[in-house]
Amino acid sequence: MSVLREELVRYYRWLRQYGLNDSHSGNGSVRDRDGFWVTPTGACADTLTADDLIFCPLDGPCGEGASLDAPLHKKVYQLNQKAGAVFHSHGPYSVAATMRTKLFTPIDFEGQFYFPDVPVVRIPYSEYVELAPAQVAKGLASHKVMVVRGHGVYAWGPDLNLAYKWTCSLELSAKTAVIARQMDHFSAER
Repeated sequence: MSVLREELVRYYRWLRQYGLNDSHSGNGSVRDRDGFWVTPTGACADTLTADDLIFCPLDGPCGEGASLDAPLHKKVYQLNQKAGAVFHSHGPYSVAATMRTKLFTPIDFEGQFYFPDVPVVRIPYSEYVELAPAQVAKGLASHKVMVVRGHGVYAWGPDLNLAYKWTCSLELSAKTAVIARQMDHFSAER
C-alpha cells in the first residue's frame, strides 16, 4: 500500500473532523509519478480507505468513479509542476466571507503573510463541471488558494501537509474576518 494513499485518506478525514467538510463533501488528490490518486465521487470521509482511491494518469482518462473534480485536479497538476497535492473543502467561514466579493483579503497577520489576496470566482452551477477545471487551475497557477463563490476552497501545495495547511489557514483567516465584522457591528450599536 502506498504511503501517499494512506496520507491522503488521513488528511481528507481531518478536513471532515475539523469542520471543513461534511461527511460526503469535498475531495482531495496527491500526485504520484505520472498521475495522481483522487478520492472517489461521493466519498464518505468517515469510511474512506486507501483502497477506495482512484488513480488518474496525467495524460489519459481517470478511472471509473473518480471525483467529479478529478479533471480539475488533473488541470492543476498539468499547469503547475510544483503541485503535489490538491484539496477542495467547504469551510463555512471561507464560503461565507467570500459570498459578495471577487477578492478576499485576510485581515490577520498569518493570512496576509501566506496569501495577501485570495481570488474568488463565480461559476454558474449549470456550467460548473465544464468551466471549473480551467478557471480553478488558472487561479491556482498563481495563488496557493482560491474560492469558488458559494461552493468552496481549492488549495494546492507541494505536498499534502502544505495543501492542508493552506486550507486550514484560509478558514481561520475567514473566521477572524467574520468575527471582526460582527465586533464592528456590535461596537457601532453601542
